Amino acid sequence: MGEQRYGEWVAVRRDGFVAELVLDRPKAMNAVSSEMARGIAAACAALAEDASVRAVVLTSTHERAFCVGADLKERNSFSDAEMMRHRPVSRAAYTGVLELPVPAIAAVHGFALGGGYELALSCDVIVADRTAVVGLPEVSVGVIPGGGGTQLLPRRVGAARAAELIFSARRVPAEEARALGMVDELVAPGEDRTAALELAGRIAANSPVGLRAAKRALRLGHGLDLPAGLEVEDAGWRTIAFSGDRAEGVAAFNEKRKPEWPGE
Repeated sequence: MGEQRYGEWVAVRRDGFVAELVLDRPKAMNAVSSEMARGIAAACAALAEDASVRAVVLTSTHERAFCVGADLKERNSFSDAEMMRHRPVSRAAYTGVLELPVPAIAAVHGFALGGGYELALSCDVIVADRTAVVGLPEVSVGVIPGGGGTQLLPRRVGAARAAELIFSARRVPAEEARALGMVDELVAPGEDRTAALELAGRIAANSPVGLRAAKRALRLGHGLDLPAGLEVEDAGWRTIAFSGDRAEGVAAFNEKRKPEWPGE
């Protein structure tokens, strides 16, 4: 298993077809500073270009927190002009995770608040352990969720529930978060990373061409009316119908063996 650093506080580890994107700023509970945001964006850009990656797991090295959100100490030092210059840097981190072309899984424990929870929301699946506390408390400090939260949370829990959660700024414990659909899978304390990596391994056993096409169809079709969504799906089908992966998948099924995906 190799490791590549992207700045001081972000790492990528590889294990076969699975990449682990690690938030590694434990002394600040993974608060996202400008430097850390650049690291996340750079790591995501590299992962997006790597055709051998079939799934990504977003993890944290801090024992009590996944990520507490934006680095408010740094933000407090910004002038208005610096704040405006920082905005594209911040957005690029969240967009980088959101636009990963392969399935992405967040492994959440402890606090995942504000931008921390938005990083998790930018993934396709959120695995949380029972210590997790999630929420978007930005209005309590005079801002709004700016990493996609106002758009991604309603897609998970519905508009009215998202409004209540964002307007109240409340922190939601793991059991309630699972019941509301704010996280997808709940595991024992300390097991979030293991469970997420196991899920990623099962996902990565499937066709890389199929995974990328399915994710693209899911993302592009969301929010469209049904006929338009089905057109998006059909376009995705056409990209893989004559691929080597499709031919290998059918052959492996008929020959009762595991496929050896060519990835094209």
